[in-house]
Amino acid sequence: MPFSPNHLAELNLLLQFPSTSTQEGIKVHTHTAAPETVKAAETLFAKGLISQRDGGYLTPMGCEAVELTQKLQAMLTGS
Repeated sequence: MPFSPNHLAELNLLLQFPSTSTQEGIKVHTHTAAPETVKAAETLFAKGLISQRDGGYLTPMGCEAVELTQKLQAMLTGS
């Protein structure tokens, strides 16, 4: 099953979170962010990966998801 556009938006949003600190988060500005980014943040929140509907901090499961997403990205880009 291929990644859906929604899954790709979620993966791209996860890659925006700092991976070196759980004390840093991001804010998705609903008035200026792309609609797919806003929806991705809401979906990641519903899945328990981030702490707020508009970003916030990674949860423990979110930290794992970011780590895996970074590994996949590195594998696919050869870096």
